[in-house]
Amino acid sequence: MSGPLASLKVLDFSTLLPGPFASLMLADMGAEVLRIESPTRMDLLRVLPPHDQGTSASHAYLNRNKRSLALDLKKNEALEIVRELVKDYDIVLEQFRPGVMERLGLGYEALKAINPRLIYVSITGYGQTGPYKDRAGHDINYLALAGVASHTGRRDSGPLPLGVQLADVAGGSLHAVVGLLAAVIARQHSGVGQSLDVSMTDCSFSLNAMAGAGYLACGVEPDRETHVLNGGSFYDYYRSRDGRWMSVGSLEPAFMQPLCEALGRPELAAQSLKPEHQKALKLALQVEFEKRSFAELRALFAGVDACVEPVLSLSEAVEHPQLKARELVSQVPRGDGSTQAQIACPLKFSKGLPAPRHIGAAVGAHSDEVLAELGMSAQRIAELRQARVVG
Repeated sequence: MSGPLASLKVLDFSTLLPGPFASLMLADMGAEVLRIESPTRMDLLRVLPPHDQGTSASHAYLNRNKRSLALDLKKNEALEIVRELVKDYDIVLEQFRPGVMERLGLGYEALKAINPRLIYVSITGYGQTGPYKDRAGHDINYLALAGVASHTGRRDSGPLPLGVQLADVAGGSLHAVVGLLAAVIARQHSGVGQSLDVSMTDCSFSLNAMAGAGYLACGVEPDRETHVLNGGSFYDYYRSRDGRWMSVGSLEPAFMQPLCEALGRPELAAQSLKPEHQKALKLALQVEFEKRSFAELRALFAGVDACVEPVLSLSEAVEHPQLKARELVSQVPRGDGSTQAQIACPLKFSKGLPAPRHIGAAVGAHSDEVLAELGMSAQRIAELRQARVVG
């Protein structure tokens, strides 16, 4: 089985999370992804704990199904190899600060001259233009500047560091994949590629879908715990007697009524649509939830269609019957005959996807293979290794 993106070839210069997560999606859908890695400068993701048999679990997951070519881009011979590869590749994905690839002679204009069909995707914190384009940042900074953190969290304790990297993945990775696939479609009609400037801050700003719309159109400034979906209503988390949590999303009356009936307080349902009653309603619901243990609440709402679900740990989520039915955990070959459990590609295609081929590879694991495909002799490859052009 080949997968829907089997016709695409991707040169991936990215490290850490945003670029690798994007190219993981492409590789899972069948694209041929070749990582260009430094043989001397270690990608932090490779040493990030926890480790499984000496390999970072995050790296093994984010770089599965990809080949690795180790090149020292400070050497002219390595740059020539990249230029040769570009002739046969559809997409370049890079995550350096603006100007780095240009200084290497690998910017969009230079590579477009070699391959006019090339789609060149740059993921950065702040974009290729603007006063912050050269500024360092991380996920928490992008969410802060994009306004997302201002209305996320609790009024008395402030913004919350999220358990997932929202700006990196939802801002960078997913927008990059959407944009590059749109560019592929456009190329089918025009015959030429284009460059794509993905700013994680820009894309995080666009995630203010409801609060941002309200501010720009109506001048309503969002704050923590002030609107329906950020803790300003009963739509929230409630603690059980034993210190676990349940999520309550019973916004519509058709869901609120069975919630209140299950808790033995049917009269509370009438308060759910009245803004002035939200604080009292939340307190009343909290009292009812704290009368019961987590197990009792799970059993109580298991058969009630009220948008009430338990807050699960990852170990519990892995074993949940819904996630198991959706086959969200996959056994991926390591290369030594054993396998590693990883999060599976969540996209379901009627024609299916190719089985995972291997976990993230060692630096330069495919260097000889890739260079041989370019027509290089074993002697020439050995010379490049001796000169430390190739790792």
